Amino acid sequence: MNARQLAYLKAMDVDVWVRRQLPLPATNEHQPVAVETTTHDSAALIDTAAVSPVAALAWDELADKVRGCTLCALSATRTQTVFGVGNRLAEWMVIGEAPGAEEDRQGEPFVGRAGQLLNSMLQAMGFPREQVFIANVLKCRPPGNRDPKPEEAACCAPYLARQIELINPRVILCVGRIAAQNLLATDEPIGKMRGRVHHLGAAQRPVVVTYHPAYLLRSPGEKRKAWDDLQLALRTYAATPARST
Repeated sequence: MNARQLAYLKAMDVDVWVRRQLPLPATNEHQPVAVETTTHDSAALIDTAAVSPVAALAWDELADKVRGCTLCALSATRTQTVFGVGNRLAEWMVIGEAPGAEEDRQGEPFVGRAGQLLNSMLQAMGFPREQVFIANVLKCRPPGNRDPKPEEAACCAPYLARQIELINPRVILCVGRIAAQNLLATDEPIGKMRGRVHHLGAAQRPVVVTYHPAYLLRSPGEKRKAWDDLQLALRTYAATPARST
């Protein structure tokens, strides 16, 4: 991170995350990392793609489908849908919960103070925002920023599943309890989901869970734990074979 980036982050009142050299196993680069793992099979969100009418859609078709979606009541209260943003060839995917008020206005995820902190976290790992793809479990803002209802998450699940299939990320970083519980189809608290690598669906895509940046802004003492999660994500990325082209 150069001096200009550091100055920008400080001006925006965002804590600076300093990248550290991470110790990797002294083995070939594709050998699995020795960490606890959890597999999520048929109950996981990604498997809805196989039976969904959007399962075969390309990017532009999928974006159009989301833009015009009226499957749940959120379509009546949104300003616009928030499809997702970033590099559609990304090796990293970040998944959050749902759009907030500013995201609803701008049509882009993570654009407020939490988004600034997320950008800083990604930059510290060596992956600027432009190099990853960022999406949410819900594509519309719940009124009052309440938690998503199960039926709302179910309506949006095929859209996110198709985004994951199209990107085929080497690592998914899931931020926040609500996002992780929906993505992994579990009711475990975030404290139990952190610290291990989850594997999603038939493709066994690695997922690392960490705290939501908005929570870290309210509880800065937890940033050390979040940094540990990012280190786990980096080790997992290094141990995951590159995608075939």
